Amino acid sequence: GVYGARLVRVRGHYDDVNRLCAQVADLFGWGIVNVNLRGYYGEGSKTMAFEIAEQLGWRLPTAVVAPMAGGSLVTKLRKGFREFSAAGLVTGGAPRIFGAQAAGCAPIVRLVRENADAVTPVIPQTIARSIAIGNPADGLFAKRAILESGGWAAAVSDAELVAGIRLLAEAVGIFTETAGGVTVAAALALAGEGRFSADDDVVLCITGNGLKTVDAVAPVLRAAPVIAPRVAEVRALVEEAS
Repeated sequence: GVYGARLVRVRGHYDDVNRLCAQVADLFGWGIVNVNLRGYYGEGSKTMAFEIAEQLGWRLPTAVVAPMAGGSLVTKLRKGFREFSAAGLVTGGAPRIFGAQAAGCAPIVRLVRENADAVTPVIPQTIARSIAIGNPADGLFAKRAILESGGWAAAVSDAELVAGIRLLAEAVGIFTETAGGVTVAAALALAGEGRFSADDDVVLCITGNGLKTVDAVAPVLRAAPVIAPRVAEVRALVEEAS
């Protein structure tokens, strides 16, 4: 709203909003950013692959794990890596692409694991709302990109994704939102399935800031005590902790 637009909040899921936008766009002759500009968005997404290559010193990793909502990101990661390879700008072969979703909304994971021919829409039931698309437009393309690259896909529970958020914060100091927690937890699950080797260079795509979804981790964090500005009260807390 700070930019002058009038914001309207919709009761429902990501899919409900997309469907409503399509209906009102047809009614009023409006354009939809997520549809009319999707070609630009898609081409922009592949620059994540370019940045990964640049940050690794112009070489490609052997595996990449990315969260999936509509499925576009994993397809564009594959496209970006292949374009850089074709241009001779990087060393190494094209990475295996691994997709991650929350178990409460994992239609693309089902496509991959069951090698299904069509998306089965689901009603999202997960705290990972930023990737909760129950009827992914690019689901089949994502499945193809993953399997053709030699990758796989995994779905994780809400409890596991919250643990993933905490692990990333405690281990490397990065506070991610729920989609990033899904990526971390899925990477652990895939490693547990033996999908990675000791020689793999695995890149995890952390796509959002944790300040967007503080409510997801608040229930598992200890409440901060309020004390008077006295040393005795700090000492009491230290003794309690020890």
